[in-house]
Formats: sequence, C-alpha cells, structure tokens
Amino acid sequence: MSASDTPAVRRRMEQLAAEGIDVVRVTYPDLIGTERARDVLLDHLPSAMTHGLAFCRAVYHTSPQGDTVSVAGGLDAGLPDICVTPDLDTLAALPWEPGVATVLGNVTDPATGLPAPESPRDLLRAVLDTWAEHGLRPVVGPELEYFLCDAAPESEQGWRRYSEADGVVYTAGLRADPDNHLLRTLRLLRDFDIGVSSGNHEYDGAQFEINLTHGDAAEAADRAFRFKSAIKELARKEGRLATFMAKPFNDAGGSGFHLHLSCLDAAGGNAFADPAAPHALSATARHAVAGVLAHAPALSALANPTVNSYKRLGPDTLAPWLIDWGLDNRSAMVRIPPERGAGSRLELRLGDASANPYLLIAGTLAAALIGILAGDEPPAPLEGYGYDSARSATLPTSLPAALDALEADTALTELLGKDFTASYLAYKRDEVTRFHRHVTDWEFTEYAYHL
Repeated sequence: MSASDTPAVRRRMEQLAAEGIDVVRVTYPDLIGTERARDVLLDHLPSAMTHGLAFCRAVYHTSPQGDTVSVAGGLDAGLPDICVTPDLDTLAALPWEPGVATVLGNVTDPATGLPAPESPRDLLRAVLDTWAEHGLRPVVGPELEYFLCDAAPESEQGWRRYSEADGVVYTAGLRADPDNHLLRTLRLLRDFDIGVSSGNHEYDGAQFEINLTHGDAAEAADRAFRFKSAIKELARKEGRLATFMAKPFNDAGGSGFHLHLSCLDAAGGNAFADPAAPHALSATARHAVAGVLAHAPALSALANPTVNSYKRLGPDTLAPWLIDWGLDNRSAMVRIPPERGAGSRLELRLGDASANPYLLIAGTLAAALIGILAGDEPPAPLEGYGYDSARSATLPTSLPAALDALEADTALTELLGKDFTASYLAYKRDEVTRFHRHVTDWEFTEYAYHL
C-alpha cells in the first residue's frame, strides 16, 4: 500500500463514490490568480496523493494569451516540473457540474521538496507564519465586483454588457437582471460552501458585487480564489462572460477588490480594538494603518496588477488615487468602518478585481506587519471628501511606476521573498513591454484619418 493509499483516503473515495462523484478536479492558482487544473478519475486519486501531478513550472510564467515569458526557472532551466498534490481538506463537490468534486493542490519543487517560489498560496502562508511568530492571527473579509457580458458577435470585442439599465446601484431583482443571474449564482455558490453571504447590482447595470464572509486569512484567500473561478465558470455555462477586469468599459466605473482586515491576539480578542484609545482603535490598528500607507506604492503592483488597472483610479472615481486614510470615509484609500469592539477593522479600497487574492492579501498583511513591528503612526485621518493632491501623496499612476516602487521597497520584498519578487517583476514587465508594442483601437481612431 502506498503512503497515500490509506484507509482515510479510501474512506473519502467511498464517500465521493456514494455521492455520485467519479472525477476530482485538482486546481491551483497561477501567478495572476487564474485557475490551473487537471481532472483525475476517482480511482487514480491515491496515485495523485502519493506521487503528485506534474505540471510545467513555466505555467506560472504563461501570459493570458498563452505565451511563455522568460522568467528565471522556466525557459532558461529547460522548462522543469512542479508537483501538485491534492489537499483533501479543501475537497468540495461542484453543484453545477454533476459527478465532479474540486480540491486545491499544494505545489512543490521536485528538485528541493520545498514550495515553488512562484506559488501564491505558499507566499501567503509564509507571511502568515511571520504574523504567528508575533502572536497575531489576521482575519480577512474579501469584497469583489465583476461585470457580466452577453455574446455580441457583431461587435469588435465580441461581447456587450448584460444589462444597459441605469440607476440600479445597490439594487436586486429584475430591473437590471432579467435572467435572474444574481439569484441563481448566489444559490449555487451557497451550495458550493465558500462563505457567500449576499449580493447586489453595483453602479452599472451589468456589474454585480457578491460578498464573502470574513475568516482566517489563508482560508479567506482560498474562498476568494474559488469564488472568482466559479463566477467565470458559471457564466461560461450560459454562454456569457464574467470579467474581473479592473475597467472593461470606458463609460462605466471599475470593479474593486476591497479587503477588510483585522487580527486576533493570543487570547482570541480583536487586537485592533481599544475603547480607551483615540477613535477606539488600538495601537496595533494604528500601526497597521501606518504600514499600509507607507508601503502603498509598492502594494499597488499587487493590488492593481495590470496595465488596465490604472484606468480605474483617479479623482472622483470612488477608487483610490491618494495615499490616505479616514474614518468611515469611502474617498480614502484606507477606510475605518464605523463598527468598533469585536468589529474593529480597516478596509483597504486600493485593490481592483483583477488582483490575485493570495498576492493582494499577502502584500497587505506584509505591509501592515511592517508597520506594527516598527510602531509607526499614521497621519491625521482624512476629513471630508478626498482626492485633493495637496493633502496627500499620490499613488502610482501606471503599472511600470508601481513595479518600480515594488522593486525599491526592500522591506516589503524581504517579507514577500526575493525569488517571488524577481519572478513577478520579470513577468509583469514583459506585460508592459507587450502592451507598448501593441497598436490600440484608440490610436487608430485618433490618428489614422488625419495624419
């Protein structure tokens, strides 16, 4: 009997078979948070547990268009393998795909037996280990927005917005959802058991927000990753496109990935709460805010990870443009929601929906921990409506500027790891180079007739 062909694995297989499941889909996130996967027939699960599944490591270096980017450890090393082993603690049946269960995989480098340097899930684990050394356990609540599109073969893009209804912000029902997309999706995600709590239309008629419950940071990242994958898959089943692109349309706002963060101390209490302190926020909370503000330029490279991301940001967008914080102020980059006591937390509004959940959470936690350990204090909170560059420093306004800020922030990159940082910078700078070489529709419209 192999090491993984154990009674426990066999019992799990018998349980799955009794539920009519004969395929296990082993998945893991790549560098940009896209789901990579392999379907394994149930009878072969013990082998996958014992030997793992071999994938080319260069999958981490593969662009959305399928090009392999030259990143150290990939092409230069002869395209070696990584090994992906099912994590049976994450096993869950797919309500919309009968006979299939899905499971997250642990990724190792066969040459070292250690986690692959580019593995986002392992990067977050390493950051959380550092928090644990200081007796703190982060709690995270993700909020994600996305656009739903219908096929439009006659258009240049091939897609059009699912609904053109105006004025439907923070609504539910058929006014902007004639096919009941939201209700159907909420119910299926409830059965998937990833902690979905509620949903509504956002500012655009074709834009939706679905909320996930808060929880342990590693588990919350897993749920956010699975949520994004599930939303895209459910749309595909209906011949639609769900996109978490930061700003897919010129005449609509962007999609955010807001992150609520608190932490528990060794006794299990909220370490951000202190009713006797200014604003009822503990020193730990203030230091965390200061760390996030101080490292915000570098954090932008993870929170706003695409060329398109920076078209979402700017004055009067309700997306951050300045490095500031405020008390229940949605025009600030870091908002402190009004709840106190057990509900004390900060909300980072910097991220857009295209961010890899693991990297956004890992980067935010790394920045916050640096502030906590240094005992840094934030400036006075923003009062009134923000977006005044005379009051606060500006965030990077392009992906190249954000990548430069990440490379220069040695305190943050030390926590994230030099190998990961080098791979991420090389991958993303190739993206920038490819974009600058591409002739856009705007350029043709602007110049072709007159020049």
